[in-house]
Amino acid sequence: MKITVLNGSPKGKTSVTMQYVHYIQKKFPQHELKIINIAQKIKKIESDERAFQEILAEVRASDGVLWASPVYYFLVPSNYKRFIELVSERGGQEVFQDKYAAVLTTSIHFFDHTAHNYLHAICDDWDMRYVGSFSADMTDLLKAPERARLRLFAGAFFEALGNHAPTAKSYRPLTWRDFDYIPGAARSKVDVGGKKIVLVTDAQEHQANLSGMLERFKASFSGEIETINLRDLDIKGSCLGCLQCSYANQCVYKDEYVAFYNTKLKAADILIFAGTIQDRYLSSSWKMFFDRSFFNGHVPSLIGKQLGFIISGPLSQIPNLRQILEAHAEMQRANLAGIVTDEYGDAAEIEHLLQDLAGRLVQFAASGYIRPATFLGVGGAKLFRDAIWGRLRFPFRADYLAYKKLGVFDFPQKQYKRRIENAIMSLLSKSPAFRKEVNKRMKNEMIKPLQQIIES
Repeated sequence: MKITVLNGSPKGKTSVTMQYVHYIQKKFPQHELKIINIAQKIKKIESDERAFQEILAEVRASDGVLWASPVYYFLVPSNYKRFIELVSERGGQEVFQDKYAAVLTTSIHFFDHTAHNYLHAICDDWDMRYVGSFSADMTDLLKAPERARLRLFAGAFFEALGNHAPTAKSYRPLTWRDFDYIPGAARSKVDVGGKKIVLVTDAQEHQANLSGMLERFKASFSGEIETINLRDLDIKGSCLGCLQCSYANQCVYKDEYVAFYNTKLKAADILIFAGTIQDRYLSSSWKMFFDRSFFNGHVPSLIGKQLGFIISGPLSQIPNLRQILEAHAEMQRANLAGIVTDEYGDAAEIEHLLQDLAGRLVQFAASGYIRPATFLGVGGAKLFRDAIWGRLRFPFRADYLAYKKLGVFDFPQKQYKRRIENAIMSLLSKSPAFRKEVNKRMKNEMIKPLQQIIES
């Protein structure tokens, strides 16, 4: 069987992900895996219609498609995302229809599930026959048990193709409301109280609803707020995955992005990100924005800031995207004050929500409120903590130094008092009488220190 491998890594053949594909090819020589470097050659694919059609021809002639990509910032790299947009924009989905598909990613398992959910949903949207996915750690190929697991995954994929196995969809098609939002006048103004507010968008002229919401949102404030359109910035390309920023946070690109991020975003008290949903995410321009922010490494760069999102499109139908936005805020140690969309088609309600968001952003900025992190932020931070302390300390020297300064290395092994207490209690718990007494007093002892705080 012939499998078209769509390579999502901007590093092309030197990608870690492609080494897993090569391993599959070696272990299953009876099948042909044709690798196409999508992300690395996206500019040519976008500008050269012939190159784009050649890719579609390869897919058309194949028995299945393997989406193979690293995970970049909760999703796939922006160049890969742009290819998915091009297929939809140019009506190429029919080539993918009924093709069996699987997903293979490499990462350190930081929000790999949201990347997998995204690609799975794209497969469903294009009427592909999604078989399954495999999320490999970047070093799994060095481990015999993980190589065995990869062989089982690949074998199951080939078997599904050969047997024409039935598949079921997990994601419903998105439904867009036919609604034109016309902004009304603001009935009151929010005093910014000296806070610096920056609104970042990728809005285009034809995106009337998004533009209207931004107009109404800006009218909610007593003064002007700075608005920056990503499309007006000189951003020469997306993250290359070269890791040259890992030593001192210096990006290899010589364009406006780093200066924009450092002087505008880091200097703001309040940030509003605004865009229109394209497929199951925002635009590839927004994905490029997030990918390029990796020059900061794994260190939160928006600590203490208030964030808001204004989105045109059916966000409530894409819980995966909402989780990404929430996780972004938590990983930045920022506060997500709210998200406003136009999806419910009620102009009065939209204006009320926009006005309320404006007020909450300023209120929380004045009080310094940051919502406690959930599992999204806590789990993600601990994963990075362990990786930067250990196997990624080199080359991510800048991350390591920043983590030490921020007190990120809060390993439980350092809680010496607790360790001694645990050792003593474990020894005593061998006594049935002691365990009986503990069980009798457990509930009250758990809340006793909390009650002391309340009573004091």
